[in-house]
Amino acid sequence: MTYAELAVTTNFSFLQGASHAEELVLTAKRLGLAAIGVADVNTLAGVVRAHVAAKKHGVRLLVGARLVPLDGPELICYPTDRAAYGRLSELLSLGKLRADKGACEIRLEDIAAHAEGQIFIAMPPPDLSSRFEAELTGLAERWAGRIYLGARFTYQGQNRERLARLAQLGARANAPMIAVNDVLYHAPERRPLQDVLTAIKSGCTVAEAGHRLAANAERHLKAPTEMARLFAGFEPALRRTLTIMERCTFNLDELSYDYPDEPVPDGATPQSHLEALTWQGANWRYPEGVPAKVKAALEKELTLIAGLDYAPYFLTVHDIVAWAR
Repeated sequence: MTYAELAVTTNFSFLQGASHAEELVLTAKRLGLAAIGVADVNTLAGVVRAHVAAKKHGVRLLVGARLVPLDGPELICYPTDRAAYGRLSELLSLGKLRADKGACEIRLEDIAAHAEGQIFIAMPPPDLSSRFEAELTGLAERWAGRIYLGARFTYQGQNRERLARLAQLGARANAPMIAVNDVLYHAPERRPLQDVLTAIKSGCTVAEAGHRLAANAERHLKAPTEMARLFAGFEPALRRTLTIMERCTFNLDELSYDYPDEPVPDGATPQSHLEALTWQGANWRYPEGVPAKVKAALEKELTLIAGLDYAPYFLTVHDIVAWAR
């Protein structure tokens, strides 16, 4: 049985992922995975390098993000098409604009407003509480047929019991269970680095981190044969990963840059209008006359911009005057 790993975190998830996207893609190819899904925490930052590596090595890649809302469970989100990718990008931009640098503030209502065309994988907490089941049921009512429940084999004493509970929970909530490894590194030997990252994030030493460290070196990519062994008796959870893979057809190659029209006055070019605004701003900044040093710097910058192959209107007067100073 083949399998697609759809819960992969790269080192672009700060102090969480311990492997580069290229390492993860190469390992996925070596293991014979049907696909790999890169979903970093509240960001699309890791998908570009993953895309380049996937194209180079012939690996099927799903592009997504791991959404961490303030008021609900973590949701791995994969856009099915170009329009859905745009909505996911808009959602992440919205969350980052609300928060301090490096943070992202989103809520379930924000996700719902951008949910069209998305496939979601709900990641369960350690404690499968009635609250989580109620949240999952509510999300499945909103996104019928587009939400799944992630399940990881944890190598703990009650792992198969937990898989059975997740399968039953997913069936009750109408969010079918799928198999994931919740990958943080490409191979077991990278676990020590991940421990160090966890300790740094926790503000302590590795020796002091205790139960904050992962219990086993298990958060790595695994071969389909190993996944089949771990999920014996829960084979539909493996097959559903392929269903999601088939539904998510978006590829980063679909993106192209469309330069906007420049809103310039009649008879003006983008360059001439930029120059006029620049000197207008400089005269405002220096009402007693633009200093010779600043004037020379502005002229140099405007000359450089004029020699570029693209229209310069995206630059502001503030930018240029700031450079000149």
